[in-house]
Amino acid sequence: MLVTSPNLTRPDESYARLIATHEGLTEAESHALNARLILILMNHIGDDAVLAEAFEKARHPA
Repeated sequence: MLVTSPNLTRPDESYARLIATHEGLTEAESHALNARLILILMNHIGDDAVLAEAFEKARHPA
């Protein structure tokens, strides 16, 4: 089951780290970084049903 309630232990720090990771990159490099990060996190999650739910939620957030 996809967790959609706040679940980050340090949300502000995590967000700042994400933004810092993109600093100095071109738009193309930033998109490539996002794609790699998504694949890494997908592998970490591992559960196809959870991933399918996340894809649907991202595509149709309402």
